Amino acid sequence: MKTVVTGGAGFIGSHIVDALAAKGNGVAIVDNLSTGKEENINSEVRFFHVDVTDFEALEEVFAETKPEVVFHAAAQIDVRKSVEEPYFDAEVNVIGSVNLFTLCVRYGVKRVVLSSTGGALYGEPSRIPADENTPVEPLSAYGVAKFAVEQYLNYFKRLYGLETVVLRYGNVYGPRQDPFGEAGVIAIFMHRMLNNKQPIVYGDGTQTRDYIFVEDVVRANLLSINGKEGTYNIGTGIETSVNQLLELFSRITGNALKAEYVPARKGEVSRIALDCEKAKKELGFVSKVLLEEGLRRTVEWYRMTK
Repeated sequence: MKTVVTGGAGFIGSHIVDALAAKGNGVAIVDNLSTGKEENINSEVRFFHVDVTDFEALEEVFAETKPEVVFHAAAQIDVRKSVEEPYFDAEVNVIGSVNLFTLCVRYGVKRVVLSSTGGALYGEPSRIPADENTPVEPLSAYGVAKFAVEQYLNYFKRLYGLETVVLRYGNVYGPRQDPFGEAGVIAIFMHRMLNNKQPIVYGDGTQTRDYIFVEDVVRANLLSINGKEGTYNIGTGIETSVNQLLELFSRITGNALKAEYVPARKGEVSRIALDCEKAKKELGFVSKVLLEEGLRRTVEWYRMTK
């Protein structure tokens, strides 16, 4: 099967690429390397140094590769940057995605698997864990843009019959996540604590997230190739507070540094966890990697590569 992975040199995208290639699929990566890294690029696949906002360059990729399935993982994912620069966030996430979907129709792509967000889409849900019917009330421009992208994808489905799967991730973590770029709290804590630097907590540390290991997210993407079309939460259903995360890190790393607490930032939700029963029933997806195991594996990777 011929596939294209946008953002395939990034954290999540590069893991999707590796899994596809390992199963013998033809894979082409589209990445502008703004946050993706050359060392993440699988040497056995084709790489196109292309920005999804560049329609003409992107069309050349489609004309050359003629993919059957497209995994769209390229995005501006920094929540804080989206609050500060909503125009830039929309340009990358919305315009880039519309470019991609237009070319998918033009070149006869059968299915698009979209990497979306559950962590930023639902805002402050009245029910936790939040399911896919929870009202969409994002607190950041990133969440607004991601929902707009979902709507555009559904529009292309209704108008042109494009098959679509939308995966709304929790807070993904694991090897290759960059602690200096658009990283989540796990990568940042890991880097600071392994380098004997005091971790910084924004807010009082009681805010919760649904942390899911990247290996589980990749499995959800592979299940989406032939799985039922639809929109699915991909998480664990478990709330973990930042303070609990610090305790786990202290135990795993042996670093007992006390955190510095600073004011909370705009655009961040206080509590979230995702109900993934729909993904279990319709895709056969269940998260397998428990948080402590995933953290240990991530710390081991970091120690081996740094």
